[in-house]
Amino acid sequence: MERKGLVVCGVVGFLGLLSAATGFGAEGTRIKISQISTDPPDVCNYPRSPALPLGLTAALSLLIAQIIINVSTGCICCRRSPRIPDSSWRLALLCFVLSWFTFVIGFLLLLTGAALNDQRGDQSSYFDYYNCYVVKPGVFAGGAILSLASAAFGIVYYITLSAGKNAVDGTSMPNQGGIAMGQPQFPPTQTSQEPVFVHEDTYIRRQFT
Repeated sequence: MERKGLVVCGVVGFLGLLSAATGFGAEGTRIKISQISTDPPDVCNYPRSPALPLGLTAALSLLIAQIIINVSTGCICCRRSPRIPDSSWRLALLCFVLSWFTFVIGFLLLLTGAALNDQRGDQSSYFDYYNCYVVKPGVFAGGAILSLASAAFGIVYYITLSAGKNAVDGTSMPNQGGIAMGQPQFPPTQTSQEPVFVHEDTYIRRQFT
């Protein structure tokens, strides 16, 4: 793989891991029902939680990774070439669809979970301890898993499409075995030589021998 491909895959892989790690971190630090106080009884008082910045970091990392993959590969419809093997094309298309599918769901889970988890104090719209709203378990964790899957599918999509393109470029220029294109394989023979001057007597003797 060329240097650009290694950089793209490395950055996207790092962002995917960062999104997953911060997503699981948000899952572990989300506000739980036992942490909510109800004093006075008709108000739900929510504590501060690092789940908001962690969830936003996870969503932002996932978004940047998706942008990098799609900018690096370009529009998949524009990259279609009949010379790319059908198997590579189908695999790239499948990974492209799965990458976007997991991205959309994971991004929404992380972003929505972070927004809903950031509840302020004095939520007077709730009147019962058991009706105080909290983010359900598994929302951030699901977003973290989907973000990791989205980055993985994006990397496979990028590698497959780039490998197919490189294979096409390689077959369009056959191996010449060290011989320059357009040059004859054997060195040309000299067709003209400088005239050699021979003495007249010598020439006459060669004519009669």
